[in-house]
Amino acid sequence: MGQERPMWLWLSLMVGIAFLAGVIGGSIAGSLVTRLEAEEPASSLLPTPINSYVTITEETAISDVVTKVEPSVVTVVNTLSSPTGLPLSIEETATGSGVIIDENGYILTNEHTVSGSRELMVILPSGEKMPAQLIGTDYPYTDLAIIKIQSKNISPARLGDSNALKVGQRVVAIGSALGYLPTSVTQGVISGLHRSWNRDGLIIEDLIQTDAALNFGNSGGPLINLAGDVIGINTVVIRRSNAGEAAEGLGFAIPSNTAAVIARQLISRGKVSRPYLGISHRDITPTTASLYGLAVNYGAYITQVSSGSPAARAGLKEEDVITKIGEIPLDDQHPFLNVLMKFEPKEKVPITINRAGKDMIVEVTLTERP
Repeated sequence: MGQERPMWLWLSLMVGIAFLAGVIGGSIAGSLVTRLEAEEPASSLLPTPINSYVTITEETAISDVVTKVEPSVVTVVNTLSSPTGLPLSIEETATGSGVIIDENGYILTNEHTVSGSRELMVILPSGEKMPAQLIGTDYPYTDLAIIKIQSKNISPARLGDSNALKVGQRVVAIGSALGYLPTSVTQGVISGLHRSWNRDGLIIEDLIQTDAALNFGNSGGPLINLAGDVIGINTVVIRRSNAGEAAEGLGFAIPSNTAAVIARQLISRGKVSRPYLGISHRDITPTTASLYGLAVNYGAYITQVSSGSPAARAGLKEEDVITKIGEIPLDDQHPFLNVLMKFEPKEKVPITINRAGKDMIVEVTLTERP
């Protein structure tokens, strides 16, 4: 018979085996955990990103803005006058938007929305239809107009400070898209500030550019910041460049600070105080100057002088070319009306003209535009 092993030897062997199993098991478990961690998506192991909370806050802010301002946005229906003065066989209408800015029923909108009107009607967000009165427009200087309704059940919006705007901040547009989708809401950002738009020979300056979707019928509706303040009046969308390239997200609005000044004067006087010279003119470009053999490349070619006007009293004549008003030369970025608007009624201004190839300066005392 073999000799039995002492008890302590068996105990030592068992302890050693247990220790080795623990080491091997721990290594396998550690490897398994490492593999599982590598295969598990990192997003499930990390806290929820903070930007998800920002998104929720922005969405809530936008819905709050819509709730606040939507009752102030109206549809403007313009029944057009016949261009010939004869009755129209089919009644023609144009549709746009407007925003109530006063508890007395004054509504701010675009001039081109109400232009040529025979009759104006406003549709409130409730669906109620009301006749509207045209108070005045600022054509051609800005694309703004004021109309008025007789109603006590209205909710005016608040005009904000457009001078405080920054490129990139989020904005909301509300209007009657296509004329039959009232209070349509779109959102975007301010894409640029101090933009210009050439309208009927006048460069409308200091516009707000936005990529918020603006459609036909949005004209005259408000552009709003996330505080619920109206910071612009939507006025135009550019869909193609001069060369014909398609464009997307190029909408423009008249700043609220400009609109507030215009609105106050239209409400109180029915018109805006603008300087008046009393001429009809054509803007000259290098092309027209070459075509007609003119001595200057830029300026305002006088085609008519109104009797008794400041121009007539100063001795201006037909075929004179105005090249400078005060110290501001006329050129493609500074056409006649834009430069004239920088002066005030009753102001005495030196005007440089070219007459039969010779330059001369005349003093003109401007009056207020009738």
